[in-house]
Amino acid sequence: MSHSEFKPFVPPDQHPREFTFRAIALGAVLGIIFAASSVYLALKVGMTVSASIPIAVLSITLFRIFGKATILENNIVQTTGSAGESIAFGVATTMPVFLLIGMEMELLSILWMALLGGLLGVLMMIPLRQGLIVKEHGKLMYPEGTACADVLIVGEQGGTNAKTVFMGFGLGALYKLFNVGFKFWAEIPTRMLNFFKGASVSAEVTPELLGVGYIIGPKVSANMMAGGSLAYLILIPAIKIFGENIDTIMFPATTLIRDMSPNEVRNAYILYIGAGAVATGGIISLIKSFPTIVSAFRRGFRTFIDSRKGGETRAVIPRTEQDLPLWMVVFGSIGLVLAIWLAPVLHINAISAVLIVLFGFFFVTVSSRITGEIGSSSNPISGMTVATLLITCLLFLAVGWTGVSYRAMALCTAAIVCIAASNGGTISQDLKTGYLVGATPKYQQISIGIGVITSALIIGWIVIALNDAYTTVVPRQYADYQAVVPSDAPTMVAPDGNSYRVHYVQEQTGNIIAGKYLVDDSNRISYLVDPGIAGTVNEIDGKPVTKLDSPKARLFSLIIDGILTQKLPWGLVLIGVFLALVMELVGVSSLPFAVGLYLPLSSSAPIMAGGVVRAIVDKRRISNAAEAEFSPGVLLSSGFIAGAAIMGVALAGITGAGWDKYINFSSWFGHLSETDWFAIIPFGALMYFLYRVGVKENNRK
Repeated sequence: MSHSEFKPFVPPDQHPREFTFRAIALGAVLGIIFAASSVYLALKVGMTVSASIPIAVLSITLFRIFGKATILENNIVQTTGSAGESIAFGVATTMPVFLLIGMEMELLSILWMALLGGLLGVLMMIPLRQGLIVKEHGKLMYPEGTACADVLIVGEQGGTNAKTVFMGFGLGALYKLFNVGFKFWAEIPTRMLNFFKGASVSAEVTPELLGVGYIIGPKVSANMMAGGSLAYLILIPAIKIFGENIDTIMFPATTLIRDMSPNEVRNAYILYIGAGAVATGGIISLIKSFPTIVSAFRRGFRTFIDSRKGGETRAVIPRTEQDLPLWMVVFGSIGLVLAIWLAPVLHINAISAVLIVLFGFFFVTVSSRITGEIGSSSNPISGMTVATLLITCLLFLAVGWTGVSYRAMALCTAAIVCIAASNGGTISQDLKTGYLVGATPKYQQISIGIGVITSALIIGWIVIALNDAYTTVVPRQYADYQAVVPSDAPTMVAPDGNSYRVHYVQEQTGNIIAGKYLVDDSNRISYLVDPGIAGTVNEIDGKPVTKLDSPKARLFSLIIDGILTQKLPWGLVLIGVFLALVMELVGVSSLPFAVGLYLPLSSSAPIMAGGVVRAIVDKRRISNAAEAEFSPGVLLSSGFIAGAAIMGVALAGITGAGWDKYINFSSWFGHLSETDWFAIIPFGALMYFLYRVGVKENNRK
């Protein structure tokens, strides 16, 4: 359905309650809760779950208990709250890099980067709304945004459609509880192909990824699956085969190829290929969308000029088309750039501030388009951060900025861009939801700005608290190393009860990794202070030690050190660049393909399963675009995403509290809970149920 044919749920000439204090307050509180859980998930596994749909469901439920709200108030709640998850991802995947390059995470620095990056993402998305959300309606699907609108609408309507969504919600939540919480079956069944050396297949059999695949459809799902298949069934086996008889460690790996598992090969080599492909796909996407962007800016300037002529022109703008004025975007962006440059707690100079503006706008645009094509769950924000780090570090290398302080500057530049791009993708989903339900865009833009502020105030505390909770101090002696420590250096009490001076090693020296150490009076290292996030000590006295692995932080630190020490594997990056170009030459959209190449195959496989179910349903059921947006299958998929996401956040909180062992009932099924084929049974049943619901007629009035 084109924009000219579309009619929102709440018509523009109606003005129900929308931007109210209770909606903002509830959204801020829920945003903080989801930010806390998302920080833990991002630090543990390098990913988060979308917060908009769970927050929308909670909002509807809570307001039904404490006083009915309008659909637009519920939309403001989810818009405000969604900022927490997006900022949490950006902060949690970049800030731990400070620990890996021999520095400390500073609370005020984290707060400023979260705040400035989040607000920058909001402001830069405002002029893009008309082009991406409105004019591309029917082309860019925005799966989570559409699903969230479905949840809000059926929550307003009740009836059979509400039952479909909440049935999906219940099934998604129960499935996630039985799978991840009770551990009745394997979460990611994996099979090594013994007849094909180095090849493996896996699938994260979760309802939220199945639902995303159904919503985005078979074409985009197939492109992603193609990228994942190339990585796991061609590139990794090829590397294993050719590296089998090589007795030299091939950079950037740290072990021989023949001793590496497929996942280790992916982490060492394929991630660089994927990063190059994602960066190229993003550039191509920007080029394709350039006319739309120009049109959006022209419209923005025209609105700005018309508004200066008097109230008459402004009054004719429909409520559902009212963005924040362009002058606010321009002056707000200038103010943010000045704050980024002049803030003493940030390691940013004027050149880095300019890079933040350029990369910020570019990747906010790319992030918004990616979420429109394949959804927030598959939005490769980390790939965009990799591209930012690559270019920033190369520029620094070209002008001779290779010292330790410039590594921190490159990290801060990439971190702010990462947060801006992450929040840009989130607000684009929110604006799509608002477009479908008939919200006022300017109120949404203000709401997510408020959500940025409230979430930024607490995320730094959470990251630092988690790191401190899991930090371990272990004895280390290096006879050949003499530390240079000032007499007024801070001190710390070691496990032996004595006080030692703190010493930071900021470049690897021999076998002494970068990090924090304790030195004695003779300036000899006595202890390693191993961080709780991305630490290297996995056990003490034979007992395992809990750590938050933060895989993305390890990747980012490797890139910073790799370029500024001139050891980046450029050959791998260029392979990804030309793979993306080849895909475009044969008529395949390179961005979904590149995303599939970058993500684990276990993520693309269940998305492909959802796409296959959608293809079968579409052949059985003929409907127009309007009916497809509210078809039973889409509604059920919306419920899957919402239920599984809320349960995922709840289980993350349980795991963070250390209570997960109390709900681990895997012994009930014996060895079956660990077998791969057993996990396929409930997932296959879920697919069949989605198909049965999908082929039903739509009962929406």
